[in-house]
Amino acid sequence: MNRRTFLKQSGKLSALSFLPLSSIASSQQRFKLGLQLYTVRDAMEKNPVQALKSLKAMGYEDFETYGYNTESKTYYGYSPQEFKDILGDLGLSSSSGHYGVNNLMESSDDEVNRYVDSCIEGATILGDKYIVYPSLREAYRNASGFANLVRRLNKMGERIHKAGLGFAYHNFGYDFDLYDDRSGMDWVIQETDPDWVKLQVDFYWVMHANKISPKALINKAPGRFKLWHIKDMHKVSRDYTELGNGSIDYTKILPDAKHSGLEYYYIEQGGNFAVNSMESVEESARFLKKKIQHLI
Repeated sequence: MNRRTFLKQSGKLSALSFLPLSSIASSQQRFKLGLQLYTVRDAMEKNPVQALKSLKAMGYEDFETYGYNTESKTYYGYSPQEFKDILGDLGLSSSSGHYGVNNLMESSDDEVNRYVDSCIEGATILGDKYIVYPSLREAYRNASGFANLVRRLNKMGERIHKAGLGFAYHNFGYDFDLYDDRSGMDWVIQETDPDWVKLQVDFYWVMHANKISPKALINKAPGRFKLWHIKDMHKVSRDYTELGNGSIDYTKILPDAKHSGLEYYYIEQGGNFAVNSMESVEESARFLKKKIQHLI
């Protein structure tokens, strides 16, 4: 290295040393563009590989799975290793999955353990970092139901945590209703171990319930909301819609990612597609990259 090169590089290092550490860290932070694959369930059922290739071309890099079969131990008809290889060959990844653990509310401890262990096996092979409890059945949306839920979440969460994976609870609109003078989310936040049970915030359902702002929700358990679902709400019907077509202004309501504890986010649209699911996720990806991604 000659003297001129040395001085030039030294100057760069000196300038860098005067930058705040937070600005250096934020410049290096990058979240992959994610999609909850339930959004394109029709395409995944028809031809998973072709669907994934098309999603990659739209800019998607990471996915949240759904529908793991614990008996055949398959994702979309493939073994966990086969599906992981398909993703890897395409330069894609899976970081989380919605698993059927919500069907175990009345199951024995042995039944729960067997089911959860199968989910752990699949998620570990696939490379998922999180197993998500997707929804609470209507019969349990009451005080006794939430009391049962938090006991179940703690037991599952402890087992999943000991296996080296994360476990998260996904909210819906009913989680903001009151059950014995506290909301469902307060039940979950207050009565579950924060090391065992993390949280997945679905911004659509927070806004649909209209009882607390996303930022105020995050403030109830900062650092614990590891996963985000980003989707829009139709201006008239309040149904799902493509990002940018609805009433949710993410430039105003989006919480701070670091304060949330964010690790992964996923675009999602459960239905009400303008044309079809694949065109909708392409439109949503285009809008997110233009208007939202720089805020995360």
